[in-house]
Amino acid sequence: MNHKTLQLIAAVPGIPMLLNGVGFVLDPGQAAMSLGMPLLEGLGRSTQIGDIGAFFLTCAWCVFYGSYRSSSSWLGAGALLLGLAAVMRLLAFGLHDAAFAPVFIAVEVVLATWLTVCAVQFERRGREATQHD
Repeated sequence: MNHKTLQLIAAVPGIPMLLNGVGFVLDPGQAAMSLGMPLLEGLGRSTQIGDIGAFFLTCAWCVFYGSYRSSSSWLGAGALLLGLAAVMRLLAFGLHDAAFAPVFIAVEVVLATWLTVCAVQFERRGREATQHD
C-alpha cells in the first residue's frame, strides 16, 4: 500500500470524531441525543458541551494531524482517547450501574485498533526509511 493511501485510511476515524465535536458546537441537543443522553441544564450543560465536545475535537485533531504528518505518536494519542473511553464505559457499567453500551464500546475499540494498526505501519515505514538512508 502506498503512503498516501495509508494516510487516507488513517484519517477515516477522524471523520465521526469531527462530526460529533462540531455537533456539540452547533446542535448540542442532537449531539447529546445521538450518544444516548439528554442535554443537561446549567453547569452540567456547560460541562457536557465543553468536555465531550473537547474530547471529540481533540480526538479528531490527533487523527487528522497524525495522518497528515504520518505520526504514530499522534495516532496513538487518538487511539488512547478512544480506548480509554471504552474502558470508562465498562467501568461505568461494572461499578456504577450504568447501562451496558456494547455498540459504543465496539466502535471505540474498533477505531482505537484501526488507529493503532495505522500507527504501527507509520512507525515501521519510518524505521525502514531510516535504515535505507
